[in-house]
Amino acid sequence: MQSAPKIPYWHVWTDEHGVSHQSRCELDNFSQKQMGDAAPQWNDQQASSEATVVYVVLPAGWVGEWHENPAPQWILPMSGRWWVETMDGTRVEMGPGELSLGEDQHCVADAQGRKGHRSGTVGDEPAVLMTVQLHIPSAHRPCHLR
Repeated sequence: MQSAPKIPYWHVWTDEHGVSHQSRCELDNFSQKQMGDAAPQWNDQQASSEATVVYVVLPAGWVGEWHENPAPQWILPMSGRWWVETMDGTRVEMGPGELSLGEDQHCVADAQGRKGHRSGTVGDEPAVLMTVQLHIPSAHRPCHLR
């Protein structure tokens, strides 16, 4: 029998002191299910909630200075590359298919005025992202969505 898959993602989150961090997490709650007459597939079904899908095109050379995600949101690069830097100094670059959960709401500005995260494009092409904004409260702990 095949073991259940795991999908890695980066989680941008805020700790109890209002500092943003990035943690490497995994979606790992998969079970096999058959959909109609199709062969069984692996599903990791997340909790139901309202959501808003926003497609984003970040031009080449774009930098978004310190800001928080507008809501807890899954971010999936579709083309191009982008980077995210959190208040703890962690910087991660991601490309197509590399998943991120942006959940850095309620940060507290530090002595340098940093609050939330910075992000920007890598290289000389735009980064095209699909975001799924979740209408849920922030959890303030890493890797809580599995």
